Amino acid sequence: MTKDVIEAILERRSIRRFKDEEVPAATVGRLLDAARWAPSAGNIQPWKIAVVYSKDKKQELAAAAFGQQFVAQAPVVFVVCALPEKSAARYGDRGRNLYAIQDTAAMVQNIMLAAAGYGLGTCWVGAFDEKAVSETLGLAFDHRPVAIIPIGYPGGEVKAPARSSVDDIVVLYE
Repeated sequence: MTKDVIEAILERRSIRRFKDEEVPAATVGRLLDAARWAPSAGNIQPWKIAVVYSKDKKQELAAAAFGQQFVAQAPVVFVVCALPEKSAARYGDRGRNLYAIQDTAAMVQNIMLAAAGYGLGTCWVGAFDEKAVSETLGLAFDHRPVAIIPIGYPGGEVKAPARSSVDDIVVLYE
């Protein structure tokens, strides 16, 4: 059973330790379905997702992520890629440099919230060598890796980090 979206938002944590338990193929499919429903500028959908199960490839991704070994320990890893030229075809440089990245960021958030709804843990890994990730996965020249998302059942509890209050993040203009 999945959680409602507010519960998923409030309970989602960055997980860096996973149980040695497979994520069912049907659940992976649901995460991919949630991903494709992310909003994108002009509904261009400038993205691709590499789904990685191979232990060797996951180990190479962990190395490309500057030794973050939890990437290799997750049962499945998604690598979300932007297609900047697809956005640029309609929106020029702003599409290439901003919209494609924003669109894939929305996709990553959809994946992470859907995963939380299924009791899965994820971590948004942005610290990695793009060239090494591209070479590991044999990505096409127009695919820019934006995020590595290890996915699996959490291997322990993670406390909620401190957050700013709503008053600290809101500026009202009346």
